[in-house]
Amino acid sequence: MKRREFLKTTGLGAVATMAAPMWTWPAQGGGQRPNIIFIFSDDYGIGGVGCYGSDKYKTPNLDALAKAGMRFEYCFSAPLCAPSRAMCMTGRYAFRTGVVDNGTGGRAMPDKETTIAKVLKQAGYATAESGKWRQLQYLTTKEEAAAWGFDEYLAWGVAGKGERYWDPSYDKNGTLLADTKGKFGPDLLHDFAVDFIQRNQGGPFFLYYPMVSIHGQLFRTPDSKEGGDLYTDNIAYMDKLVGKLVAEVDRLKLREKTLIVFTGDNGCVGSRTLGGRPIDGAKGSMKEGGSRVPLIVNWKGATPEGQVSKDLVDFSDFFPTFAELAGAKLPEGVTIDGRSFAPQLRGQSGKPREWVYVQLGDKRYVRDARWKLNNDGQLFDMKEAPFREIPVAADSSEAEAQVARKRLQAVLDDLKAQDQWAGQAGAKPARQKKDKTQKKERRKGLKK
Repeated sequence: MKRREFLKTTGLGAVATMAAPMWTWPAQGGGQRPNIIFIFSDDYGIGGVGCYGSDKYKTPNLDALAKAGMRFEYCFSAPLCAPSRAMCMTGRYAFRTGVVDNGTGGRAMPDKETTIAKVLKQAGYATAESGKWRQLQYLTTKEEAAAWGFDEYLAWGVAGKGERYWDPSYDKNGTLLADTKGKFGPDLLHDFAVDFIQRNQGGPFFLYYPMVSIHGQLFRTPDSKEGGDLYTDNIAYMDKLVGKLVAEVDRLKLREKTLIVFTGDNGCVGSRTLGGRPIDGAKGSMKEGGSRVPLIVNWKGATPEGQVSKDLVDFSDFFPTFAELAGAKLPEGVTIDGRSFAPQLRGQSGKPREWVYVQLGDKRYVRDARWKLNNDGQLFDMKEAPFREIPVAADSSEAEAQVARKRLQAVLDDLKAQDQWAGQAGAKPARQKKDKTQKKERRKGLKK
């Protein structure tokens, strides 16, 4: 069935644009439901962020956001982009959506999954996507975007190919963007995002801004100097664009009405260091460095300034958090794995989750504040993470380790029992194929 026939048959295009009920939310941070700007950086773990202790990379604008807002120490994505983005968009773990790897995005379709954009749209929000789209099925027409809950979009990756940086190949509401020769893609995405904010400054609006930076193959930026380090340049330019966006929110006097959230979709490519120590694991790895990412939240007048939270957060949590802040209803009859951390953003203790779940293909683990258990039965003491995972023998007599193993195994067993994709073809071959791609990307992306 063709995509347009599919949309017509299911009626999704109509559903996504129906007149939506308005919901109220108690006065906070400007006395109204906040606008929400949700920013991703591509391939960007904690090792590249100044305020997380990066030894080399300077991020003054991200640091300023954290200083005036909140920084979360323990935020966990999936180790690759598609499962991470699908998880945050749906609030559901990979085994529910089927997006267990970068090669399985087609399993998630708008007749089966409801995105946070659609939930916010139904609550009266204007919605837009600006950036990378490769996590879910179909985003090549405005009708398909509407089925996912977006009023408009400017996207790279909808056809699975094309340049993302210089002379980019971007799709704007179903039409290939013209006149991109000699232009830097991240600037075009920034301009689209700013234009959307300006046109919807009366609010509320939801801007999903998954930046194409800093994924390899890396090229010079408009600010690069001859002989400079491309990785450093691209981090600096990404940080600059975040600063420019925040400045525009300030100029429009929307800062107290706008929640700004910044994170990365998976760990860095290659090892990065904090305090002179290399992070254990990177993009594509099931070690700590593959999934531990920055999370900075800023809502002037609402979020506590300069607070560093040690609460556990995983990518399924964004969905219920945004819905709660927007006063929106969660979809009925749908299992949402996330737990809202909206209370923490208002300076309250909330109900932090006790564990996070990470999956990539047929590999998975559960991690709490101290211990991590893989689905192959390996237990690790994480007291030295993100630098080292200390293996704990299966026959260890340490009482605390025994209790942790039993507790985390019960979580894994429960989640496995709910796994509708277990044993089905597709996940493992996709993982094996991506491994080769990752090695090639690392070689290209780190060339200086």
